Amino acid sequence: MENGRAQFPFPYQPYDIQEQFMQALYKTLDQGKVGIFESPTGTGKSLSLICGALSWLTDHEEKSRQKTAALLHEGEASLSTSTAPSSAPSSSAEPDWITDFVHKKAERDLVSKLKEEELKRKKRAERLEMIRNNVQLKYAMKRKSCEDEEAFKLLQLSKEEETEAQGDQEDEELIIAEYESDDESKTRNDELVEEHVNKIYYCSRTHSQLAQFVHEVQKSPFSKDISLVTLGSRQNLCINEEVRRLGSIQRINDCCMEMQKNKRGEKKPHHKEGAKRKRGPAKPVCPYNKASALQQMRDSVLGTVHDIEQMLKLGRETHSCPYYATRLAVPPAQLVVLPYQMLLHEATRRAAGVQLKGQVVIIDEAHNLSDTLSSIHSAELTGAQLCRAHSQLTQYADRYKSRLKAKNLMYIKQILFVIEGLVRVLGGKVGQNPQSQTTQTGTELHSINNFLFKAQIDNINLFKLQRYFEKSMISRKLVGFVEKYAGSGVSLHTPSSSNKENRRTEGLNRYLQTLQSTQINAPGQREDFYKVLSASPMMQVEVFFMALTNSNTDGRVLAHRQGTLSESSVKFLLLNPAVHFAEVLKQCRAVIIAGGTMQPVSDFKQELLFSAGVGEERITEFSCGHVIPPENILPLVLCSGPSGQELDFTFQNRDSPRMMDETGRILSNICNVVPGGVVCFFPSYEYSRRIVSHWEASGALTRLANKKKIFQEPKKANQVEQVLSEFSRCIQRCAVDAGGLTGALLFSVVGGKMSEGINFSDDLGRCVVMVGMPYPNIKSPELQEKMSYLDKHLPHSGGRSPGQALIENLCMKAVNQSIGRAIRHRGDYSSIVMCDRRYSRPATLSKLPTWIKSRTSTHTTFGPAFAALRKPFTSTSSSLFCTVMYFLQ
Repeated sequence: MENGRAQFPFPYQPYDIQEQFMQALYKTLDQGKVGIFESPTGTGKSLSLICGALSWLTDHEEKSRQKTAALLHEGEASLSTSTAPSSAPSSSAEPDWITDFVHKKAERDLVSKLKEEELKRKKRAERLEMIRNNVQLKYAMKRKSCEDEEAFKLLQLSKEEETEAQGDQEDEELIIAEYESDDESKTRNDELVEEHVNKIYYCSRTHSQLAQFVHEVQKSPFSKDISLVTLGSRQNLCINEEVRRLGSIQRINDCCMEMQKNKRGEKKPHHKEGAKRKRGPAKPVCPYNKASALQQMRDSVLGTVHDIEQMLKLGRETHSCPYYATRLAVPPAQLVVLPYQMLLHEATRRAAGVQLKGQVVIIDEAHNLSDTLSSIHSAELTGAQLCRAHSQLTQYADRYKSRLKAKNLMYIKQILFVIEGLVRVLGGKVGQNPQSQTTQTGTELHSINNFLFKAQIDNINLFKLQRYFEKSMISRKLVGFVEKYAGSGVSLHTPSSSNKENRRTEGLNRYLQTLQSTQINAPGQREDFYKVLSASPMMQVEVFFMALTNSNTDGRVLAHRQGTLSESSVKFLLLNPAVHFAEVLKQCRAVIIAGGTMQPVSDFKQELLFSAGVGEERITEFSCGHVIPPENILPLVLCSGPSGQELDFTFQNRDSPRMMDETGRILSNICNVVPGGVVCFFPSYEYSRRIVSHWEASGALTRLANKKKIFQEPKKANQVEQVLSEFSRCIQRCAVDAGGLTGALLFSVVGGKMSEGINFSDDLGRCVVMVGMPYPNIKSPELQEKMSYLDKHLPHSGGRSPGQALIENLCMKAVNQSIGRAIRHRGDYSSIVMCDRRYSRPATLSKLPTWIKSRTSTHTTFGPAFAALRKPFTSTSSSLFCTVMYFLQ
């Protein structure tokens, strides 16, 4: 079939909708389009993505091999043919012999290139086959390769003799190298970079979702033939326990980078006799960074499909770092699995060695793609961070001013000048304690150009400053400087004018001096050392400077004064995420945007695709129904409660006692007839707190507790697993014991920790209740600016402005994610009750997933709705067991 395939390898007989999904996916990839794919959770979306995409990749590789072989054969045949000089007159100005020479040279070059490509392909295939057969490969790393050279620099401890230095000569690694060029062009020789094979990049939101995808690959028919690598952050892939205990991502990153530079851990060449050398305390060195071990782990990763947990285990067994080994495995890998941020952020993408040109990208769980792009490329700085960065950089420049070249000093002065301007916008001054500086409370919103003008930094070329940050690595140098000299004259914070603050800083410095004066070898000492040291705020400054290089129309700057300079902040808001997504769309052969619930699709097309320059002809859409039988789902829209109270949970009405009482009566009726688990979603934590408090006072909560044990979603993420475990155990006990309780009731929050990524399958989610339509806070300055931007740049449709459509879409995306928590497989069943009269509006119903919308019934009174809900539980012939979702606001 044209641009398609009749059959796909699959671990079992696929559903019809899975075959349709794979055929549509195959065709989209073959035609190089942008696809928006929707497949409800429980329909085998991950397996369909895997088998459809990898089938295309296999066929594409085979077609490329056949085309290369045909061209090679044709070229060799042409060269072997003895061509006599043409007797026909030439139409060109050159003589015939010159034309023939040019043609023959082109043919020879083509044949040579094809032979080289075929040889590379064969070598890659042979190497991967040897790895899979556990054959030990012995070959030297290409030292001239840019990636391998970086690996040697970062991971192989230098054995060069250290200079017999005294005093400041030991600070060579902290000094910025001479900076001569502002040229934006890359000096890297691309021919030396290891060639990337044709590959598919798969990204999702969380590491747990990535691990689940890898497990699906392991179960697929491609598990033995595909070379897969999973990328992650140091926080997820580090196996050095002393570093992992540091907790925060930035501390782990800083510590890891610093360990790569430390040379104390290796045996040093002997110095000349009698030479004296000043030796400081031994710095920690990572023992997992030897090149030979990394190469061995890279081969193992490519030979067998591993998830992150398996890679961590492998890293401990081979005594090698999974973080760096996986990056070495990116070029030859056919399937690269990575988080959103690593693919969507250009600088992070470049650092990870991800190359998108001509490749395929699959973005799963993409319902919040626009918000994710905006969040990744936004930036925020507090007044305290600005003052600390200014203080540290000033002390650095003062210490090394005699050893820094003129251009370095010039750029350092420019950075300090820009920081001073940002502090002025917040109403403060550098060089003073930010906690003692009072500012006038208020919020100001500026365009980028106006903000630069107000800060009096519009004469600074931020693009040159950005390149200087990248090439000089000044932020990293500053981290090492603060780490080395904190406690010996260098302050971690801005000097305070207060005697009390001075005494506190002196005490901290003395403690740091004590830490540095001892050998930092014990695990506890190293942990304290890195926790006390304040991570360089210059890195946040660098990110903010980069954000200010966006186009004036694509973002806004929010200056938020909170009474003191320390608490005040400047925030860059990206309003046009398409500007960064456009680069992904431009480089890739094809992009697939997939999710269980992609409705409403209009904002994806308008805000991301059309704005990025993608035409309608390049976009393809696919949406399939669910695999469950129609009778296994009962979606209801409830417009009024048991007492006849109209359910209008607008912001003005939802706090009324009558509305809260009616909500309690609705839940009580549901708990009386629905066994198992009931999950009730509220629009916010605050409203959840208020309505539960009202129920406690009125006795409604006691009545609910007589039927089901009550659980509440915790605010701390590390407590979610415990609550879910107890919720599950309670339902299991109630199913066995014929006691008074019929199950459990869980109060959760839309957009909270349990509204995405949590499965309430089978008895865990026999009823899901969502209270209200979770509209975002329209008074938020960020949201108002986003609405204004969309109204100005996007076309109006259906009598609604793009800003109004954004509000509705944000609400319904959250609703759709929440109502999808219950049905998780083909044999599951649930009822969905949306309790708010506004759900009955045609425009709102149209934004529900198709497979839910087609089965939704609207009830203006409670009686018929309750009868429809109760029927499955009283009928002995029906297998339906209800799950109810209540939507109230």
